[in-house]
Order: sequence, then structure tokens, then C-alpha cells
Amino acid sequence: MIRTRHVLLSALLALSVTACGSASGSSRTGGAEVTELRYQGGVGAVSFPELAESLGYLGDVKLTWVGNTISGPQDIQSAATGQTDFGGAFNGAIVKLKAAGAPIKAVIGYYGSDEGSYIGYFVADGSPIKGPRDLIGKKIGVNTLGAHLEAVLKEYLKRGGLTPQEIDKVELVVVPPVNTEQALRQGQIDVAALSGILRDKALERGGIRPLFKDIDLFGSFTAGSVVLTEKFIEQNPRTTATFVGAFAKAVEWTHTHSREEVIAKYKEIITARGRNEDVSAVEFWKSSGVSGKGGAIADKEFTTWVDWLEREGEIKPGQVKVSDLYTNEFNPFASGSAS
Repeated sequence: MIRTRHVLLSALLALSVTACGSASGSSRTGGAEVTELRYQGGVGAVSFPELAESLGYLGDVKLTWVGNTISGPQDIQSAATGQTDFGGAFNGAIVKLKAAGAPIKAVIGYYGSDEGSYIGYFVADGSPIKGPRDLIGKKIGVNTLGAHLEAVLKEYLKRGGLTPQEIDKVELVVVPPVNTEQALRQGQIDVAALSGILRDKALERGGIRPLFKDIDLFGSFTAGSVVLTEKFIEQNPRTTATFVGAFAKAVEWTHTHSREEVIAKYKEIITARGRNEDVSAVEFWKSSGVSGKGGAIADKEFTTWVDWLEREGEIKPGQVKVSDLYTNEFNPFASGSAS
């Protein structure tokens, strides 16, 4: 049965921890602003803040890596509870965490889907699965619950005419991304959600075919944003402006430089940080997937998921206002502010 990760407990923790603050995560009222930002990274991947730091855009603001994550909901919960200073996730997950009471605000878009960067749902060659109704009673492998992959799948099923009761018979199975292809080939799952290098390598090996892609449903779109706590923004406005501005410039750097230049730069960053990582993954980089200039956030990037979550009964109608979810105030590429 499809299950969605509930975030109320994490949100309550967010409220208590952020109320107390942290030594490196928030400044005292009237004191010097934070210039060291803690964050989680990804193995063999380069984030926009890391790119911004390498390009010299962050100035006196420094990044401190505290570990890696493969889950957007976990990443923004870490930011909400003060374990890190910023985190990124699927916009629908941000809506749910905000609805649960977490004092967070999205400040810039950081990933999305287009023809170069998309999430595909794949089945093995010879699989009898041809469409939405064939997924009843089947297992779908995803990286985490309550995020992008689950939302897209549910929308696909809904558009395919399945009732809520039938959708409940489709089972989501959490599988580490590096094991998802193998789980599909071994028959442990019936459908594998794959993106990036894992998708491209799986297609190179053959024996699988796409069932559908997220862009088939939504077109090109920015899917996720980076959040800060409202307290951090209030107490560190200059640092926030520096961080978001540098982040936005890094997004545009990937938009205005060739694929070869981006890959070369990413390899340089991964090698220099000395985490004993394989740099071959970035050779499959094709695009940022971010649709807004400089990662500027548009209303539709949240209204789509607010409306969806209301229809699903995950949040109450009117429980979350889009204007409370994000701000473009600190993005130099934004034409206006939502806050």
C-alpha cells in the first residue's frame, strides 16, 4: 500500500530546536551574522552552493560539509531542526513540512526536470505492465517516501483513472538509488524510478524500457527548492543574501557554459574536496533542470503541489498559503518578491 512519510514529529522538533538556536546556525539578535553554513552533500555529485564556493561567489561565507544524504525530506528536516543550516527537497515535501508547523521558507530552486534531466519509471523488457492500471498490486522502487517520486507516481495513477482505493493497492518500496536497477532486474520490484547517471547507465545496459517520465505529465519544471529557517533569515539577512545570490549565479553559470565546461568543473571540485569519490558520475551530467532564471521560484512550482496535496487529503484546504512557502527577496535574478 502506498504510504506517505509523516513529518509532524520532525516539525515539532524543528519548532523546539530552532527556538533555541545553535552555535553555528544562527546569530544572536544584534550580533555578528553567521558566515559558516553547515550542509549535507551527495556522493559523486556537486551542489550549487559547492559550485558557487569554487567559483568564488560566496565571498566570506564558508561551507562546512557534515555528511551526505539521498533523501530530500530528511535534508530539509535537518535544516528545520538546526542540524544543518540549509537543505533542499521536492517542493511537495516542503509544503508538507510547512503544514506540520516547521518554520522554514524556500529561497531558491535547485533541481528540476527537462529533456536532459528527468525521472523515468522503468520496467523490464517483457514485463506485462503497459499502463497505470497494470500497476495495481505491483511494487515500485523509489528513493524515499513522501517526495517527488511518490507525487509523480500518484498523479500518473490518478490520470490513468484509478480510484483512491485502487491507488492504495500500489506498493512503494524504498530502495537505495544505487540498488534500484538491480532490484528491478532481479524481480524484487516491478518498476524502478531512475534518474541521472543511474538511469543512463541502466539504459546503456539494455533490457529495460520506460513506462513513463515525470515530464510526460508536467512538462519541464523546477521540482525542488532549498530552504532556510525563518529565524536564520531574520537574524542573518546579509548572509542569506550572499548565499542566495551566489547560488543563483552558480545556477546561471551552468546555463551559460557548455556541458563540457560544467563537467570539467565538477570533476575539479570533487577531486579537490578529497572524499574518495568516483568522478565518473558527473560525466553523465546533461542539465540543471532548473527552469527559472537563477533559480527564481514561481508560484506554480508550489501551487501544483499544494493543490495536489489538498486533493489527496494530505493537507487541509487553505492550511498552507503559497505566499508563506517561499521568497524571491534575496535572488538577484528575480523580477519580484513573493514575500
